Amino acid sequence: MVTNTPATRPANPRFSSGPCAKNPEFSLDKLADAPLGRSHRAAVGKAKLLAAIETTREVLGIPADYKIGIVPASDTGAVEMALWSLLGERPAEMVAWESFGAGWVTDVVKQLKIEANVHTAEYGEIVDMAKVNYDNDVVFTWNGTTSGVRMANGDAIPADRAGLTICDATSAAFAMDLPWDKLDVTTFSWQKVLGGEAAHGMLILSPRAVERLENYTPAWPLPKIFRLTKGGKLIDGIFTGATINTPSMLAVEDYLVALDWAKSVGGLKGLIARADANAAAIAKFVETHDWIANLAVDPATASTTSVCLKFTDDRITDGATFAKAVAKRLEAEGVALDIGAYRDAPAGLRIWCGGTVETSDVEALMPWLDWAFNAEIEALQAAA
Repeated sequence: MVTNTPATRPANPRFSSGPCAKNPEFSLDKLADAPLGRSHRAAVGKAKLLAAIETTREVLGIPADYKIGIVPASDTGAVEMALWSLLGERPAEMVAWESFGAGWVTDVVKQLKIEANVHTAEYGEIVDMAKVNYDNDVVFTWNGTTSGVRMANGDAIPADRAGLTICDATSAAFAMDLPWDKLDVTTFSWQKVLGGEAAHGMLILSPRAVERLENYTPAWPLPKIFRLTKGGKLIDGIFTGATINTPSMLAVEDYLVALDWAKSVGGLKGLIARADANAAAIAKFVETHDWIANLAVDPATASTTSVCLKFTDDRITDGATFAKAVAKRLEAEGVALDIGAYRDAPAGLRIWCGGTVETSDVEALMPWLDWAFNAEIEALQAAA
């Protein structure tokens, strides 16, 4: 029998895994200082872009000798820029345990045609990073946004590696402790953990990555939008706010507002704590309900941002249809928006738990999840 309709609703039903919820204190009037209608090359534009770069460094604790650039096309653009510009000097180790990692494998193996060893794991599992050859260049995601699985740490990455490590950290940055000394190239987008606006990516380069750029030229031609060097030297302007193409100054302002909010809640430690609390609220619910489980097999590698869930009840014969029906029911009630599993992932739900989400909203959602499940089971039984 369907449980009673829960009395409490999430104040913010936005649990999308990207673009993600704006921070709880966001309002449009906070963007009033955006230099709209001004050139991004004017002093005011350059100052805003440089502030975005240096505040990112401050909040994430990125070393002073690492370069941080704002690049086009969101995280995808940042990753592709790294792959096309840096790979090819040596073989590659391609690591994938979810959809986006699998996409990078396709690009490197089929498009760039680089000699590569491919390491994969099923959704919910993770590759043993200790078995990867770090004499080669290694490409991997830190957090599998579509699989709900993350790296627990970077301990397997050796300090004396010969190859570069290229890490897609788009749903990990600002929510997980990234070991910068183990990462040579790191990418993320504004629209994930801080809930910024889309279309802008961040490219972070270690001194080792810069050395590669200045001493290696790929065999293939590079589109202008990917070029990071000129005359064998890094184009430093990219990493001080002189972007390759025109950025949205409104989006830049929004990112600066998000960074200021991040500092107000305790910076990186505060953001990690918020994500951990959100994921823990779901874990507590899962532990007490035998019809649902975390897609992550090992709790040590379960994501604290993109929490992926699967239904395990034997009465469910069509998992995809059932999961979509539950998500649709929750959306119709206005308590959870955009929580269906990613299209390439196993059937289920995906609830965003990054720091811009309030734990009270996650907790308020859980009884509704119970309600929607039971309503759909009752509908199944009635139709049988």
